Amino acid sequence: MNRPLQGRRALVTGASGDIGSAIAHRLAADGAHLLLHGHSRPEALAALAAAIADAGGSAEPVVFDITSDAACADACARMLEGGPVQIIVNNAGIHDDAVFPGMKAAQWHRVIDVSLHGFFRVTQPLLLPMLRTRWGRVINISSVAALMGNRGQVNYAAAKGALNSATKALALEVASRGVTVNAIAPGIIASTMAAGAFDAETIKRLVPLQRAGTPQEVAALAGFIAGPDAGYLTGQIIALNGGMN
Repeated sequence: MNRPLQGRRALVTGASGDIGSAIAHRLAADGAHLLLHGHSRPEALAALAAAIADAGGSAEPVVFDITSDAACADACARMLEGGPVQIIVNNAGIHDDAVFPGMKAAQWHRVIDVSLHGFFRVTQPLLLPMLRTRWGRVINISSVAALMGNRGQVNYAAAKGALNSATKALALEVASRGVTVNAIAPGIIASTMAAGAFDAETIKRLVPLQRAGTPQEVAALAGFIAGPDAGYLTGQIIALNGGMN
């Protein structure tokens, strides 16, 4: 069996969600040992780790609050006790929608805190050990909202747009050490998060392919970016949205 990530350790934040769990399954199938981050649903992480093990993979939950500087620092230090983390998938994110004139300060700050500040709190302490190995992958999960905008999601678009810019800047900093940094910007993906927002007719109207994408399609792209065939791909925001412009 081809296992191109054998011996690599990979962290997926927000691993209990539909996209996070699909990415975790894909990276585990490719041979990586998975560190599965979550906070509010530890039982879902345990079930995911068990499912990965049942499929022949290797995984362990790491439960911590990504909005806490201290919790992230402690968790990253514990993860590094097992060796460098060479693949980081920054997938944790939330949306809390409201039209901008009616948006509460808490809605603005919380969305940016999870998606953008969470990226910093996790990636920054794990990066130097990764660089020392002279191989690594940072994969940020962005959104079509950052590329096209979306009514009621000024906070979410701002968070993901900043994440896109951080992707490009960090890629320049670490390229000489064999580390790539890319972002995936999914469109409408069939998931719990999107279920209440888009009905079938809306999807047909917005998406040229006339269907939602699947978490497995996002995971397939993440698996390619994480693998050895993507070593020349860095600093890119890759839209995966069925043709939305």
